[in-house]
Amino acid sequence: MYDGLKGFREFYPDEMSARRAVTDTIEDRIRQYGFREIGTPALERTQLYTDKSGEEIVEELYAFEDKGGRTVALTPELTPTVARMVVARGGALQKPIKWFSTRPFWRYEQVQQGRFREFYQTNIDIFGTSRPESDAEILAVAAGAMVDLGLSESDFEFRISHRDILGGLLESLDSDVETQAAIRAVDKREKVDPEAYYELLVDAGLTRSEAESFDAVLQTDDLDELIEFAETDRVESAVENLRSVLDAAADFGVREYCTISLETARGLDYYTGVVFECFDTAGEVSRSVFGGGRYDDLIEGYGGEPTPAVGVGIGHETLSLLCQRAGVWPDEATRTDYYVLSVGDTREVSLDIAGELRELGHVVETDLSGRGFGDQLSYADGIDAETVVIVGEQDLADEAVTIKDMKSGEQTQVPLSMFPPEDGRPTYEDFE
Repeated sequence: MYDGLKGFREFYPDEMSARRAVTDTIEDRIRQYGFREIGTPALERTQLYTDKSGEEIVEELYAFEDKGGRTVALTPELTPTVARMVVARGGALQKPIKWFSTRPFWRYEQVQQGRFREFYQTNIDIFGTSRPESDAEILAVAAGAMVDLGLSESDFEFRISHRDILGGLLESLDSDVETQAAIRAVDKREKVDPEAYYELLVDAGLTRSEAESFDAVLQTDDLDELIEFAETDRVESAVENLRSVLDAAADFGVREYCTISLETARGLDYYTGVVFECFDTAGEVSRSVFGGGRYDDLIEGYGGEPTPAVGVGIGHETLSLLCQRAGVWPDEATRTDYYVLSVGDTREVSLDIAGELRELGHVVETDLSGRGFGDQLSYADGIDAETVVIVGEQDLADEAVTIKDMKSGEQTQVPLSMFPPEDGRPTYEDFE
């Protein structure tokens, strides 16, 4: 008996049908905005991540040396990969570039609620425009997908901030602050106790008094108060940009889902502007459902031309928890529209009927095990077939088939000339 690896999961058909329904719903919404699907590799050179995040990131990766002596890693996120792809094609790509992808990723980390070592994300990115409308469109696509899943304003919220507001506030302090370390501390605020949080800020260069006053100003949603606190052009410009994005979000019809939250920092260093995270308003999903933001410097950092960019990664594991909490998770059940039951020497006609039904777009099964009539009927019941089409020798002698409704048990004989029809999904009720 072999056990699966910790943090890696398998999905049986019923659960997979629900996950597929969620993925299809998200991707249908994305395509409506003109995003194009891309495919990306499972392996990248480890240097792609260490160049941007430092050597310590390797401890969080499935990194190893391949047979060619290359140091590679299973991809832990998509953004560096799509940045590399944009750099590779450069000016040949029509801008703005609007891409999306749904696929698995891997991180070697502690398994906990909504966090696994193999996990699935739908990533949405726009490259080539710094206009606030592009940030707002990312928010609109994400919000639209959530609503399409059956969620409402009472179920989720987007907490929005701006990295330059945080950076500018820190820059305005008298102490010599390591800005990125302080922002990473802010990102951990909800995950550690207050004393540990203040210690992280002090380690980043703030005095204890500065840490307390900095934290206090983060609690405001009055953007003018931030400008007064910092008294710098950087913060004033960032506030203006945040307001522009929120105004655009209102025009896209999704402002109601957005809450200003300066504690939302996003831990990755490559974020440069507006950042946001989605949370369960009921608080039952303890971590962010998903997040994203603007990363205008990453393409240039990988050797490309300066290219503004914004994106979001929708995590399917935490999203499934939110949908289940809100009671909108799809039914975990597979479906079979028709089971074509063959009795006697009728295989050729049975398969012809099954083929015609499939051509009409129906889910159809037939016997593959040489079962008798009773066992086939029992199998059809076990797979929740809605309708059984019985093709027996006597039926064919009458130039007919028998249609059986599995829920009621009622059945009737139908002329072959009438079944299957050219469209629709006929059941017993259509012929009784």
